[in-house]
Amino acid sequence: MAEELGEKTEQPTPKRLSEARRKGQIARSQNLTAAVLLTGSVVLIVIFGQALFGSAAMMMIRIFEPEALGDVSGGNLTSEINFVFHEAVRLMAPLLLLMFFIAIAEQVIQIGWTPSMEKLRPKLSKLNPISGTKKLFSRKSAMKGLIDVLKLALVATVAWVIIYLEYDKIMILPMLTLPGALMGMVEITIKVAIWALIVLFLIGLIDRKYQSWQHNEDLKMTKQEVKDERRSSEGDMETRAKRLRMARDMAFQKMQSAVPNADVVVTNPTHFAVALRYNAETMNAPRVVAKGADYMAMQLRLIATSAGVPIVERKELARALFFGVDVGQEVPAEQYEAVAEILAYVYRLEGRMAS
Repeated sequence: MAEELGEKTEQPTPKRLSEARRKGQIARSQNLTAAVLLTGSVVLIVIFGQALFGSAAMMMIRIFEPEALGDVSGGNLTSEINFVFHEAVRLMAPLLLLMFFIAIAEQVIQIGWTPSMEKLRPKLSKLNPISGTKKLFSRKSAMKGLIDVLKLALVATVAWVIIYLEYDKIMILPMLTLPGALMGMVEITIKVAIWALIVLFLIGLIDRKYQSWQHNEDLKMTKQEVKDERRSSEGDMETRAKRLRMARDMAFQKMQSAVPNADVVVTNPTHFAVALRYNAETMNAPRVVAKGADYMAMQLRLIATSAGVPIVERKELARALFFGVDVGQEVPAEQYEAVAEILAYVYRLEGRMAS
């Protein structure tokens, strides 16, 4: 029944998973990311909090206390504004930079390194109000909304409990000096953050499992899609094999016509074979007219033997010519001497045979 209705009952194939990953469709939990970033924030505040809030307190004293601020007219006000701006940048820039690296590291750990520009490309389908409405009332959106409400409720409950327990401390904050009040606020904030991140981590881990399951469900395939993909893959492999056969046949045909006209075949002796021809009247240097490796090298040697073309074994030269010179190109200058010795040997051999 499921197959008749075209329901997606089959697990996604490796090809479908790879295509989804290339398009940036990856299971990720934003709630887990939020928990990690909050953890990073708390750790950084604990490490740098005293220095950070001490500097912030001094800056606020300079701003709000008249005797510290002094004359606020003219250039002095501009100087104070510049001071506050640069001090704020000095305090916040390192923390923001560390948070940026924490966010990148969290994403790499959660989903791996998967750079993709697909999500950033403009698509008219994203402006379709019907599609947007369907997404708004989908099961995925409902689950996301439920998790957000649950997260907000739990974090609010945690914050309320801690504030209730710390009520006496909160009430005396206005009576403290500015640095003391700031440190008291930081202490309470850290307590709220620690308990909140515990809650967020639990929600994030649950959400990560759910997102993985949902991602797998979204990528499931019908039986027909699996059959079509398998047929397409087999067709692609058959097409590639056919092209390779055609290329090999064409190379063999060219070899059959070129090798009989060669002056010599230089071999490795078994892995590589290179056919050379030289005509002093029409060529500046000997030219490679055919070459082959392994099976094609064997065929080249057979053609040369049947055509009476001399075969000379020179391992290093054969490798250098095979990898360094294309068919139709002349031998490079650094190999003139070695090739000239072989051609001289072949010409002498042919002269003795003729005599």
